[in-house]
Amino acid sequence: MANQHGDFIWYELLTTEADAAARFYGAVIGWQNRPAEGSNLDYRIFRINGTDVAGFMKLPAGAENAGMRPCWLGYIGVRDVDATAADVVRAGGVQHMPPTDIPGVGRFAMLADPQGVVFYVMRGTMEGTSTSFAPTRPGHCHWNELATSDQAAALAFYAGLFGWEKGDAMPMGAQGDYRFITHRGQTIGAVMNRMPDAPPPAWNFYFGVEDIDVAAKAVSDNGGAIHYGPAEVPGGVHIIVASDPQGAMFGVVGPRRAAP
Repeated sequence: MANQHGDFIWYELLTTEADAAARFYGAVIGWQNRPAEGSNLDYRIFRINGTDVAGFMKLPAGAENAGMRPCWLGYIGVRDVDATAADVVRAGGVQHMPPTDIPGVGRFAMLADPQGVVFYVMRGTMEGTSTSFAPTRPGHCHWNELATSDQAAALAFYAGLFGWEKGDAMPMGAQGDYRFITHRGQTIGAVMNRMPDAPPPAWNFYFGVEDIDVAAKAVSDNGGAIHYGPAEVPGGVHIIVASDPQGAMFGVVGPRRAAP
């Protein structure tokens, strides 16, 4: 089935060291990489088993001076980029990059929700269906998790834009509920309140691996840092929350094949 309005369709790493990022994620997740055809931005593609799953590039000139740091961002597919960007601004969000065409690829915009969390929207022109988000495939994104300063407002904002719905919730004590979000009958992630001493509000994306302990060791052996885990989560899999050597936060999810 073709991607629909509100689907996560792509993930992108903005980094200070593209070559180092290629080596790191190759070791941790098993991604290969290639240059993007026709790009004049030195844009590169992460792929696995012959399928493109994410992109990466150096932070744009001036971005660091403006306060932007290495990070992962998600692209959400929409019917109309211009209309969605206008809706975001009307709902209290911010337009960081206006609707822009990428020849042969599609039209996109960089936006932020009212709590300051940055994301992209995009309408692609390329044929085929994105499988960047594919919870059963190693090397693809399995989970989209938003840590925010206002859970109720964030849920209302994204539901209004993309038709996402609130699913079940897991109580997390003083932190409140860990609220699942569903789209077209599929659980795609969750929204939670950000801890007071945690990084600023942001999306965190969990990429699938075949062995969580192998991935965790690769993070540490290749200059990254593990901030949480490996820890078991519902479904019998384990997660880690980590940062790469340039400081971009990301998650990994997979089974524990043997006792550590």
